[in-house]
Amino acid sequence: MTAFRRRTFCTLALGSAAAVPLASMAPAAHAADLTDPFFSYDRPARFGVVREDVRVPLRDGGYLAGQLYRPAGDEGKPVPGRFPGLVYEFTAYADELESFGTQAAYFVQRGYDALVCQVRGSGDSPGTTDPFGPQEQRDNHDAIEWLAARPHSTGRIGQTGVSYGGHTSVLAAVNQPPHLKAIIPVNALHDWYENTIYRGGIYSARIRAWQSGVAPGTLRTYADHPLYDDFWRDRSVMSRWDRLTVPTLEINGWYDRYRDGMVKNFLAQPEHVWLVSGPWQHGSPHEQYAGIRPGAYLAWWDRWLGEDPSAPLPAARVTSYETPGPGAGGGWEQFGQWPPPDARELTFALRADGTLAKSPGPGATSAFDVNTRPEPAREDEQLMFRTPTLRQDLVLAGDASVRVRAAFSATDGNIAAALYDEAPDGTAARITEGWLKASHRDGHTALAPVAPGFEYELAVHIWPVHHRLVAGHRLALRLSSDDYPEIDSDAPAGRVRIRTGARGSGLRVSVRGRP
Repeated sequence: MTAFRRRTFCTLALGSAAAVPLASMAPAAHAADLTDPFFSYDRPARFGVVREDVRVPLRDGGYLAGQLYRPAGDEGKPVPGRFPGLVYEFTAYADELESFGTQAAYFVQRGYDALVCQVRGSGDSPGTTDPFGPQEQRDNHDAIEWLAARPHSTGRIGQTGVSYGGHTSVLAAVNQPPHLKAIIPVNALHDWYENTIYRGGIYSARIRAWQSGVAPGTLRTYADHPLYDDFWRDRSVMSRWDRLTVPTLEINGWYDRYRDGMVKNFLAQPEHVWLVSGPWQHGSPHEQYAGIRPGAYLAWWDRWLGEDPSAPLPAARVTSYETPGPGAGGGWEQFGQWPPPDARELTFALRADGTLAKSPGPGATSAFDVNTRPEPAREDEQLMFRTPTLRQDLVLAGDASVRVRAAFSATDGNIAAALYDEAPDGTAARITEGWLKASHRDGHTALAPVAPGFEYELAVHIWPVHHRLVAGHRLALRLSSDDYPEIDSDAPAGRVRIRTGARGSGLRVSVRGRP
């Protein structure tokens, strides 16, 4: 199912303004954009490639189907010697095996074994697929140790993958197989509940088609666990951040749905994680951006698996592309930390006149009707707040949050918050977003009561970005009850009142410099 592997950007109406996908503003990139030697690393191919179809034995007596690619000589047979190994895509996407093999060949030609492995219940692997569950994690552990035990292996194993394979890579790391020495997760999770299934406690509508195609049994099991419990902790990196200790190169996209998780993994383990965040959507970066080449991944493997101290690491812990571009964003920059050291918090009050301002103005209330339809909200089903026209550029660098003081006419409700870059002609590109169910305002492990008409404070976390709004544009905030298909339109019908002005709601953003 490809629907889950690419981010789809919604077109929304912002009052009278038209919204365009921010990803459409992404750059036509060139390799020269990245000057760090890490990203231009390469060395000549030395071998051919031979494929062996294998069955990887598991501790419970089962097996996984896999394709083992090995360095080959001119006669097409495996060459003698011992090589480090890669688990290259431990995934349920068996329909992409040929593509994975083609990608892995680059590393095999340079002296690596590569195992492409289908998870339990996918492809020719028997059983039932339970994405990222405890059984699948045990299977992954066994696959790593099986590869390390091959007589042609040095015993130093890495793992990589995109999306599903990225999730399994970072989960493998926190399970700490003895022979796993480094990972490269691409567009990967920190928590399956928060990133994908229940966003702010609200089921994500877009995931159901993926579930139906990949793991239909989860349509029931996920619905049976609307609160955060051990079921989700077992599928989480966040619950085991202290065990994320192998060298980790995170390849993150600023237009990707897992950017919040990738940044949180880095913040949790900055001594072990390097973060590369570029201008791409969900999927393989090299297919979207010419500046990301497999040689950078080779440098990582040569350093940690090949034990070559001359193989470069990224010049800084964080390599980030300031979107959009070209002509607006600043392109690639490198930092020793995230947010950048010159970042600071900037706060705006949500005013009754629909502006975002430093001064809150008089206290008041604004309101919108709940949208119960799986389609964009009408003007009466959303509230818009905008800064004045920017006199100079404003660079967002980090996450954001909106503190919403809200009263609901029903016994629960949703708040969806989205930030936009609004141009002088009224077109608005969506920058980032966040969601929260009112009954989850105190966390996701237990419901907090919502009494109709009572006012509550909801802190809505908004996913991080690195984005420049140029002078002449405006920063806009949209509040509503829905954001289909990012979340279900499941809020009870009714009306939501938002306190504005003095002692009202506010927006916090992380910005660079002194705007």
